[in-house]
Amino acid sequence: MSAGGETTYTFDVGGMTCSACSTRIEKLLNRLPGVVDATVNLAMERADVRVTGDAVNEELLSETLANAGFSAHFPDASEDDEASHREAEAKALRHELLVLGAAALLTLPLVAQMGAMVTGSGFHLPPWLELALATPVQFIIGARFYKAAWKSLRAGAGNMDVLVAMGTSCAYFYSVYLMFTLGDQATGQLYFEASAVIITLVLLGKYMESRAKRGTTAAIRQLMDLRPKTAQVLYNGAEQEVPIARVRIGDIVLVRPGESLPVDGRVESGSSEIDESLITGESIPVIKTAGDTVTGGSVNGNGLLHIEATAVGADSTLSRIIRLVENAQSGKAPIQRLVDRISGIFVPLVVTIAALTFAGWLYFGGETEPALIAAVSVLVIACPCALGLATPTAIMTGTGAAARAGILIKDVEALEQAHAIDTVIFDKTGTLTAGHPAVTDLYAVDGDNNALLRAAASLQQGSEHPLAKAMLDAALNLDLMPVTDFQSHTGFGVSGRIGNDTVRAGNRRFMASHDIDTEGVNARIEEWEQAGRTAIVVARNAETIGAIALADPLRPQSAPAVAALHRMGVTSWLLSGDAERVVAATASEVGIDEARGAVLPADKSKAVEELRAAGHTVGMIGDGINDAPALAAANVGIAMGSGTDIAMETAAITLMRSDPLLVPAAIDVSRATWRKIRQNLFWAFIYNIIGIPLAMAGLLSPTIAGAAMAFSSVSVASNSLLLRRWRPDDKN
Repeated sequence: MSAGGETTYTFDVGGMTCSACSTRIEKLLNRLPGVVDATVNLAMERADVRVTGDAVNEELLSETLANAGFSAHFPDASEDDEASHREAEAKALRHELLVLGAAALLTLPLVAQMGAMVTGSGFHLPPWLELALATPVQFIIGARFYKAAWKSLRAGAGNMDVLVAMGTSCAYFYSVYLMFTLGDQATGQLYFEASAVIITLVLLGKYMESRAKRGTTAAIRQLMDLRPKTAQVLYNGAEQEVPIARVRIGDIVLVRPGESLPVDGRVESGSSEIDESLITGESIPVIKTAGDTVTGGSVNGNGLLHIEATAVGADSTLSRIIRLVENAQSGKAPIQRLVDRISGIFVPLVVTIAALTFAGWLYFGGETEPALIAAVSVLVIACPCALGLATPTAIMTGTGAAARAGILIKDVEALEQAHAIDTVIFDKTGTLTAGHPAVTDLYAVDGDNNALLRAAASLQQGSEHPLAKAMLDAALNLDLMPVTDFQSHTGFGVSGRIGNDTVRAGNRRFMASHDIDTEGVNARIEEWEQAGRTAIVVARNAETIGAIALADPLRPQSAPAVAALHRMGVTSWLLSGDAERVVAATASEVGIDEARGAVLPADKSKAVEELRAAGHTVGMIGDGINDAPALAAANVGIAMGSGTDIAMETAAITLMRSDPLLVPAAIDVSRATWRKIRQNLFWAFIYNIIGIPLAMAGLLSPTIAGAAMAFSSVSVASNSLLLRRWRPDDKN
C-alpha cells in the first residue's frame, strides 16, 4: 500500500516467542536504509514497515528476518489467501495440542513420583526410566526451545527460549551427572521431573496463550466472515454466480432472502429489512427500498433485492472497517515502547542474576545442588512474555469490542486520548438532532406564503444543507424557478439570481451584512427562536419578503447521552451556527453544561483550542465534513453518522450509526481498555519483581517456577479477554 511517497509493507511474522523477539525484529527493520518506521505486534504476530524510496522490498524484508531466525509471510489480500492463512493458524493450534499431549503423557509418571515424594510414600522410579521419560521431552519435544534459543543467540540477542533452554538443560544434565557418579544411590535425588515438567508447563502456557490471543482477534474474524465468497450478478438479464473479486462498480447484484450482501450499493428494485448489526452495532433491522444505500456484509431479510454495486473490494465499507480495526490493533501505545525497551535487556539481565545467584550461594557456604536449583528457578520463573502481551492483547480486545458496538477507533493514539477526555463538544444539526429538519411555519410580509416558499425553495436547489432539503420537501407541489449565480456563504446563508432578482436566504447577520432591514419579521423570529426553532430570513434584492421556521427534532438518545457523560465526569458543550436562543433552548432540553450559538466553523475550532489551552482533553462530535476544522483541532475527533467516505478516513473515532449514546460508550471502552493495560502491566511487573527474589532465595522449586512462568502470560491474555464482555449499555 502506498501513500504520499511512502510504501507500507504489512506481513505476518513467524517464529516469535516473546517480546524480546518482537523488540529485536523492530531494531533490525528500523536499521534498514529507507525505513521510516517499523512496528512489530507480538500478539498479532504482524509487522508494519513504512519505507521511502525503493531500497527496501519484500525480498529484503524476508531475507532480514530469515537471517535473524524468523519468517515473513506477505498476504496477497485475496479471499483464498485469507482462508488458507486462517486454516494454517487452526492447523498450528491443533499441532500444538498434539505435542502438548505427548509431553503430558511422558511427564505424567514423573509428576506421580513427585506427588509420592511429597506424601512420603517412598515410591521412586528407577533412574534409567526417569532418563527414558525425560529425554524425548527435553530434546525432541523441547527441540523448539533449543532451535529458537540458538537463532536468538546467533543474532546477538536473547529471548524466553534462551531462559527455558538454559534452565531445563541445567536440571537435565545435572541429573545425568548424578546418575553416572552416584549410580543406584541417585534414586530420589534427580531433577529429570523438573526439566520435563517445566517444558510441559511452558508448552501448556503457550497453547493457552495462543488460544487467548486467537480470542482477542475474534472481532476481525467475525467481520471477515461477513464477506460472501461469491455474488449473483445479472449479465444481460441472465443470472450468473461469480467470485466476489470479479464484481465491478455498476453491476446489478441479486440478493435473496437470508443472504449476506456481497457489495456496497444502491437498491435498484425490491424492498426488504436489512440486518446491519455486525457492522453498525444496531440490533433493529432497517427497511431498505429502491434508492436506499446498503452496506456489504449486512444480512438481507425476507425480500428479494436488486442492488447496483457502488463500492467493491478494498473500497467497500466493510473492508475499510477491517483495515481500521487492524491498524488500531497493530499500533503501539507509548507505554508499550517503554516495556519493549525493558524487554530488550530483560533476558541478559536474568541470565546475569542467575549466575550471581549460583555464585552467591556458593560464596556464602551453600552446597552446589541448592545453588544450582536456585539458579535454575531464576531462569525459568522470569517471563518477558507477560510484559510483551500486556498492552497489545488489551488493545486488540478493546478495539474489537468497540467495533462490534459500531465504534471504530482509528489508532492507538485515539484510544489513549479518548480515555482522558473531560470535555465533549457537540455540534447540533445531525448530532444531537435527527438531521432531518422540517418547515413548521411560514410568514410572508405580503401574506403570500406560497410565493415565499417558492422563492426560498427555488434558491435552495443548489444547496446540500439539511435545511435546504427541508424547504425543498415542503415545496414539492410548487413549480420551482431556475437559479443562476448560486453561492453558499458558510455559517450565514445562500444567495443567487432568480430571473432579474437577487434572492438571499439566511440568518439575520447575513441580512445585516447586506444592509437588509429585517424589522418586519423580527418579532416573529424571536417567537420562533424562543420555542427552539431555526429561522431563515428570505430577501429579494434589498427587501425582506418573509421568514421561514424550521424544527429539527432531538434524537431520543441525546438527553440520556449527555446524562451518561455527566455520570462519567465529562463536561458537555454545544456549539452551533444556529441563533443563540435556538441553541440555548436545545441545550436546556438536553442538559448541556455550556452552549454557544451563531458560531462559525472557524470559531468552533478556536473554541476547541481555547479549551485545550486551558488544560482540557477535548472530544469534538460532528459529521466529519462540515465540522472538519474543529474535529482536527480536538484531542479526539469523533464523526457520527454512516461511517463512510471522508468521516471514516479522517476522524480519530467513527461512530457507525447516528446514536449520541455511542459517544459516552466510546469514552467508556477506551477507559476500560486502559484499565486492563494498567492491570496487565502491574501483574506482569509484580510477578517478576516478587518471583525472581523468591527464586534467588531458594524458596521456589524449578517446577513451581516453571508453572508460574507458564501461566503468567496466560493470566495477562485472559484478563484482556474479559474486555469481550464490554457492552455499550454497561454504564449508559
